[in-house]
Amino acid sequence: MVSQGSSPSLLEALNSDFLACKICLEQLRMPKTLPCLHTYCQDCLAPLAEGGHVRCPECRETVPVPGAGVAAFKTNFFVNGLLDLVKARTCGDLRADRPSCALCPLVGGASAGGPATARCLDCADDLCQACADGHRRTRQTHAHRVVDLVGYRAGWYDEEARERQAAQCPQHPGEALRFLCQPCGQLLCRECRLDPHLDHPCLPLAEAVRARRPGLEQLLAGVDANLAGLEATREAEKAALARVKEQAARVGSQVDEAAEAILRALLAQKHEVLGQLRAHVEAVEEAARERLAKLEGQEQVARAAATFARRVLSLGREAEILSLEGAIAQRLQQLQDGPWSPGPASCPLPRLTLHPGVRDKNCHLLSLSFEKQEGQDGDEEQAGAQGEDGTQSQGEEDGASQERQDGGQTPPEDRAQTPQEDERAHTPRGDRAQTPQEGGRARIERGSGQPTKKKRSRGRHKLASREPSPALGPQLEGSGLLPRPVFVRSFPTRMPGDPCAPRITGLCAFGPQEILVADEQNGRLKRFSLKGDYRGQVPVPEGQFPCSVAALRDAVAFSTNARLYLISHDGKVRWRRAVSHTQSSHAVAALPSRDRVAVTVGSHVEVYNEEGSLATRFIPGGKAQRGQRALVFLATSPQGHFVVSDWQQKSVVVCDGLGRVAGECQGPGLQGCQPGSVAVDKDGFIFLTLRGVNQVVILDPKGSYLSEFMSAYHGLEKPRVISVVDGRYLVVSLSNGTIRVFLFRIQSADS
Repeated sequence: MVSQGSSPSLLEALNSDFLACKICLEQLRMPKTLPCLHTYCQDCLAPLAEGGHVRCPECRETVPVPGAGVAAFKTNFFVNGLLDLVKARTCGDLRADRPSCALCPLVGGASAGGPATARCLDCADDLCQACADGHRRTRQTHAHRVVDLVGYRAGWYDEEARERQAAQCPQHPGEALRFLCQPCGQLLCRECRLDPHLDHPCLPLAEAVRARRPGLEQLLAGVDANLAGLEATREAEKAALARVKEQAARVGSQVDEAAEAILRALLAQKHEVLGQLRAHVEAVEEAARERLAKLEGQEQVARAAATFARRVLSLGREAEILSLEGAIAQRLQQLQDGPWSPGPASCPLPRLTLHPGVRDKNCHLLSLSFEKQEGQDGDEEQAGAQGEDGTQSQGEEDGASQERQDGGQTPPEDRAQTPQEDERAHTPRGDRAQTPQEGGRARIERGSGQPTKKKRSRGRHKLASREPSPALGPQLEGSGLLPRPVFVRSFPTRMPGDPCAPRITGLCAFGPQEILVADEQNGRLKRFSLKGDYRGQVPVPEGQFPCSVAALRDAVAFSTNARLYLISHDGKVRWRRAVSHTQSSHAVAALPSRDRVAVTVGSHVEVYNEEGSLATRFIPGGKAQRGQRALVFLATSPQGHFVVSDWQQKSVVVCDGLGRVAGECQGPGLQGCQPGSVAVDKDGFIFLTLRGVNQVVILDPKGSYLSEFMSAYHGLEKPRVISVVDGRYLVVSLSNGTIRVFLFRIQSADS
């Protein structure tokens, strides 16, 4: 790479990949230059011409194809000249394959020709010693530069050969291009000059270059100035992003502190109200006990008198009844006229009165506002125009999320969180990094009027269960049994119509015996059976290039351009969410239940439900690891654990849904490589790619290194991503776009 403003050397151009086609990766053949100044082989450009246009594979600019086809694009004589130098230097070993003299056959016949020992830089011919001496003595060629062939092959005379090199006319072989036709702008040889350009004003090439070079240099200076401005703008953009991230970190801390304070105040009110409720119930119970005791006494007295009176009336003789009649009548009259209670005493029933703002969806105890930074006058217009490509603005997304949050009733089975669980509750929406376009400095507005009740609806914004994940799976390594690979088949993923060679960046199981392949280079999600049969595509939104992919029960999630998409199998977008812009890619994985999707965002793992609401967010190892991790690849185990590759710590971390680390692999087992793609089988064994050493290694369910699983011996060549399918197959994608399928076989670790 030549730095801005410096002059490139011929040696750099010859030894770099400048002369290689970026499509076929071979040396350029019949180089054709597009208007964007990118050069490709004519045969490589032909398949890209669709609908009368060609899309440049490098800069993605679309240019019209001339009526005569791609052959009518400008021929790059500059590249042809450099290719002539390279071909002349690299056409075999001089000692093993000595070229013959180019002039001897002209004199002595086709069979003549001694070994060449010299080369004429002007004629571009290899000469034997005799012809070289004669070449120096003729009137026509005495001024030609004849050099030693060995030195020429070694590159000693590249600069001089380049100066004497002449471009050949494509219409008249052997004739050099010498003139520029000014009206036609066409390069001409002596034959072309005669007809039909005889009457046209023409200039020698050197004079034409002298006349036009100042204009080109002026344009180049303007582009250099633009490049300097772009670099300054890029640095300012990075600085603005750093300020936003720094402020977002401060706001995140404020959100945590404010939320904890609100929770403490709410819990204090809870305990106070529950205490009042208990005191009221105890007082009512005491009064009721006293009344019940009095009523029981009155009931016993009345019941005994009534029983005695009935016995006298039923069993007594006339004289006995009349003798007791006065006493019985007096007692019954007393009991009948006594102070009876007409009914139960009035007991006030407890009722909970909520503040009116609790059910108001527009009342927020915590809210964010965004202040425009200096020098960002165009941000508001840019944010307003964001809806043109279908992207939802931050305010709209937050408003829709709040409507979803308050839209349903709290299900009875949703239990209240304990204080310890609330401390670990999901981070508020504002605790994510904002881009400069989304706003400037964020601040928290506390006490915006009325307290709000945190609803946990079953529908859209429901938190995931904060209960710890189940215990890790059985560790079969204790019994000496480990999975071993058995090669099944290999197949390519490039399909007819693919404009570029595939670059597979995502793999996942997609139904029985089927996989879904994310081809980022071609912007496609391809379906294949494990036998290699192509089964079509899952359509993706226009202009999106899927990076990582995961299959849910009836949908597909993929990440691209700092966004997370969930689409149906027919390509309909269900929802999309913006994630961090600070990393080039985000890994996606489906949870075992396949109704939630997890995505890596910097040092966090975020989990979204099928409605697109954030269910939970955690950092492996807790908040102490904030900013200390860079999570690049992600997988989930059938036991409900998360396995992530951390490039910052160069480790593989196994954690549960609370971010508590169950194990971490770091050190000699990774051989100093940054950990690559991860996959987990049904028993919890972890498979990890080490692309730097062409290996896939196996870890136990707690992340401890066990052994090498596959290497170059199994045909690996820079493995990119892996996935476990049907619990029995390991699918590996290679850098050349090939898929290799292996079957697990359990055998002794010693065998």
